[in-house]
This record gives sequence, structure tokens and C-alpha cells, in this order.
Amino acid sequence: MSQTTIRVPDIGGAEGAEVVELLVAVGDHIELEQSLIVLESDKASMEIPASSAGVVLEVKVAMGDQLSEGDAVVVISVAADGNDANASAAEGIHAEDAAEDVAEDVIAAPEAADAASAQSSNGAIAAAKGAPVGGEAKLITVEIPDIGTDGDVELVEISVTVGQHVEEGESLVVLESDKASMEVPAPVAGKVVKLLVDAGQSVSQGVPLLELEATVVGDDVASDAVANGQAQTAVVAAPATQPQATAQSAASSSPLQVASKDAAVATGDNAGIYAGPAVRKLAREFGIPLGDVSGSGPRGRLVKDDLHAFVKAALKKGSATAAVSGAGIAPIPDVDFSQFGEIDAQPRSRLDKLTASNMTRAWLNVPHVTQFDDADITDLEAFRASLKAEAEKRQTKITPMPFLLKACAVALNANPKLKSSLADAGETLVYKQYCHIGMAVDTPNGLVVPVIRDVDKKSIWELSEEVIELAGLARDKKLKPAQMQGGVFSISSLGGIGGRGFTPIVNAPEVAILGVSKASMQPVWDGSAFVPRNMLPLALSYDHRVINGGDAGRFLTELVGLLSDIRRLVM
Repeated sequence: MSQTTIRVPDIGGAEGAEVVELLVAVGDHIELEQSLIVLESDKASMEIPASSAGVVLEVKVAMGDQLSEGDAVVVISVAADGNDANASAAEGIHAEDAAEDVAEDVIAAPEAADAASAQSSNGAIAAAKGAPVGGEAKLITVEIPDIGTDGDVELVEISVTVGQHVEEGESLVVLESDKASMEVPAPVAGKVVKLLVDAGQSVSQGVPLLELEATVVGDDVASDAVANGQAQTAVVAAPATQPQATAQSAASSSPLQVASKDAAVATGDNAGIYAGPAVRKLAREFGIPLGDVSGSGPRGRLVKDDLHAFVKAALKKGSATAAVSGAGIAPIPDVDFSQFGEIDAQPRSRLDKLTASNMTRAWLNVPHVTQFDDADITDLEAFRASLKAEAEKRQTKITPMPFLLKACAVALNANPKLKSSLADAGETLVYKQYCHIGMAVDTPNGLVVPVIRDVDKKSIWELSEEVIELAGLARDKKLKPAQMQGGVFSISSLGGIGGRGFTPIVNAPEVAILGVSKASMQPVWDGSAFVPRNMLPLALSYDHRVINGGDAGRFLTELVGLLSDIRRLVM
């Protein structure tokens, strides 16, 4: 068997796509192309497939992580094919990944200011059998050291995962008795091979914690660790169950040193907080006052996730404040609707929130003007109906959208200012020589806008197939970020839903967007009588910093003419 690391492939240039779902766990057998995780950027969700089949040894990501191309996702064990060179290469990759993990996620050894420490009188590790020494890997089993009590204590937290590289002194697990919380550090550096305990389990001295693949430098480093480096257990004060309990009374029943109330006061305001050294170190790095953080661990113990949540909430609050001050608009106050009757509060999807944020930004920054007109599509619809048989032969379906796209492309090339964008804080107007048009698609997860490239160079049939393909990918949450970028103009069609008109919001940095409503038969005066014609309502919203009424009027007149007589599309 050999090991290989599956990494994030090309995801269209998206940076910092968030992990929103983990689909596999350690020990799972995965098949080729099986989905491993789900990533979500500000424009799309995507599943990352397995490039090889095998068994998951390590999951290198967690919910909420931000990933980019090349980041490690999982480490798997694959069946050996007899090629030693390939196996060695796979092991080298895994070792490199482990080294990167060490550089990024080393937990600091317990500090004296956080908790007292004591050395146990018994060995903390047991050497594995039959492993060579002298610069080679040696498998050792790390056990619970002397914790100063004959009874069991609860294992409240496992601080490492299988495959993780740990340094000597790095915290492995957190134990909790009725008097104190203590961390068991690694006696030597190495890679975690197997976990032998579970969180919530009751353990006592001598219980095996995990198997560690240690790199032996001397002839018998593991034995020296047993003889000389009995695991030092960092202890922090647990919440007192009885106010009369002191450090002396705790010490009388356990050789572990427990910080007293006086000692907590002497070492600072955070010393009396129920948290381990690793959490305290992280709090110091972030500058977080521990007293302001709520603990979610057992008995209110602070864990790293509590700090992450605190920072995220603080940043969100700061962003909201900045947005309000920048716009000069006070936010709408929250209302407790439950006081009026029964409610069902549902969290919004990330895509919904991003869309709302983008639309708010566009509305506040872009001076919108909307211009209206109706296009006579009677002949277009007749021609489209005549293509039904040919469409069935091509195994496709032809809708009005390809004609709208083609007509917009011709009109945009005739009026290039409508496919330009502002740059350099409004000092420069960028004219684009390409014609990529976005098409808004309504999905169960929110509104997405895939972009069809080079619309002016494609036939109606080519556009029909691409419209169907991209709409399907949008509804299945399989659009790549690159498929939603680069648009010069957007079309938002509500024709299949209904409505006589609406004012779409410009999708900045574009400067114009076309809103299409539902066509209807209307009496139209032809000079001598009223005749029934199929009229399509159009609404052109534009950025008045770039587009004036004359520009918009010429574009809309050109577009209406093209849709009314589609023969002009080939001229």
C-alpha cells in the first residue's frame, strides 16, 4: 500500500473558496471521482472529486476552511502497483504535507503563567516492538501518565488527528478531573498513526492514548524519553465546585499542582479563566480578552473554536459598522416578530447573503436609470415555432433566450459604450473588444449569472445548446467560478414567470442590464386598423455615470428593431 495526497484542482481561479460540507471521514473507502468535499465561493458551489480510489487516512481540511488550487484535501492509502518509485514519491508527498502542517498548526507548550506543572513518577510512553532505531521511524504507544489519582478522569478533548505531525511537548489530549483540567503533551516528536481513545471516555494511568511514529535520532531515544522525560502535564484551575477548596486541599489528594484563586489573581485577569495553555496562547496572539469569550466545552471550558467564533463575530460587527458609516444610512432595527404570532426563522444561504450584499453595493454606488420599450416579436415567435422539428432532430430545445442574446450582441457592438466599465476610480473608461453576456438563472439556492462567451460569434443553435447546459449546471450547483466571470452585459428574463415590467439592478462593474418580462398579445395600430401583435416588454437599467439617455435610447431602439425583424441579425 502507498499513500497519496488529493489536492484541490483548478477551480477557475477562485481564491479562498469555503469548505461548506465534508463528504468523507477517516477510514472511509472512496472510489475514483467520488466527491470528497463541497466548496462554495461567492458565485458557486462545487464538489471536489477523488483522483484515486483508496482508504482515507487523514482529512486535512475542516468545515469553514478557505481553500485554493493546490491545497491538500485528504491523504489516502492506495493499493500498491509494484512500482517502488511511485510509492516512494507518494510517501514523500505525504511527508511534505505533514511538515507543512507542523509549520502552520503547532500548539505551544504549556507556560508557567498559565498553569503549574509537575512531573509524574512513572513512564509516559511504552516503546513499540520490533522497530529499528538509529535515524529511522519507531512506533511508540503514548499512555496516560501518573495523574495523581487512582480513579478515572474524563478525556474531554482530543487535540490531534491521525496523520498530524506533532512536536515534543505539543498537547495531545485534555483530561479533566473533579479538581483540575490537564493537558498530556507528546513525549517526543512524530506523526500520529492511530488514536486509541475517544472524547468523553473515562481513562486512568497507563491507558494507551495513541500510537506515534517517532523519528529516532540516537540509539534509544524512545527509551530515554521513558526514563528521563516523563510526560509533564500542564494543569489549569477548573471552576471550583466548592468555594472553600484551595490549592493545598487539591494537592493533598493529587500531586498535580492546581492554581489557587490567589495565584490566578497574581498572574493576570485571564489566569482564572477555564482554558488550556494552547487556547491562552492563541488568545494572546489575537489580543482577545478571555473574559469576553463564552466557553462551549465541558463545564464552560474555552476551546479554540470559541476564539475563532469571537473573532469572526467581531469582524462582522466591524464590517457592518463600516458599511453604515460609509453609506451614511442607519441599519433597519431588528424586530421580534414572535411577539405577534408563530414564526419559522430560517438561516439564509451564503449565496443569498452574497447576492444581497452585491446588490446593496451596486444600488448605493451606481446612479440607476431605467428605460422601457416593447418589441414586436410576432414574426420571431412564428419563426421559432417553425424550428421545433429541427430542434428535436438536434436533440435540443430552442427558447427565446438565444435570440435575445444574439440581438443584444449585435446591438452592443453597434453601441460599445454599453459594454464598457469604469476604472481608476472613474478616471478611465475601459472599452471591451469581446462580447460575453451574463444570463441570470433562478435556482433553489439563489440567483446565479453564468456568462456565455463570444455571443456575437456563435449561431442560434450553438447559443441554444449553451443556454441549456449552463442553466442545468447552475441548478445543480456545478458552475465553475470561471463560468460566471468576464461578462460585459447581463440579461434578466422573467418571461417564464410573469409580470409586465421591473427595474433590474446593474451588475457592477457592468454598466447596463436588460430586464425581460412576459410577452402578451396586444392590439397595435398599423396605420389603418388595430391588429393583434405579440409584444415583449423590455427594461434597460444603466449606470448614468457612463450611459446617458441618448446612448440608452439608441441601444434600445436597435434592439427592438432586431427582435422585430430577425432577418437583420445576419446583416
